[in-house]
Amino acid sequence: MTMPLSKLEKFFYIDKLVVHSLDLSLYQASVVIDGHEHYITNEKGDYIRAISVLEIQKLCRKLKVKSWVLRQQSAYDEMIGMPDSKQDNTLEVPLSNNKLY
Repeated sequence: MTMPLSKLEKFFYIDKLVVHSLDLSLYQASVVIDGHEHYITNEKGDYIRAISVLEIQKLCRKLKVKSWVLRQQSAYDEMIGMPDSKQDNTLEVPLSNNKLY
């Protein structure tokens, strides 16, 4: 599911903002509200993307977020030719919005 950033800015609070690490320097964001995850879009419906975590934080600075995390999924098993694992290798690291932007 997706949700525009302008609509999210009107929420009283957001449970969690997830910054997804897609590649070496490519990030996109989603939010968790009432247990459901929504990718953040702009007004055109395109996913918001940035080349740094700080840029994502700057884009989302008006959101009232309880917790921020950086989420990364490793492609290591796939890169070395291992079969798909039944275990999830997702790593979530807590972030804080220290407003360095």
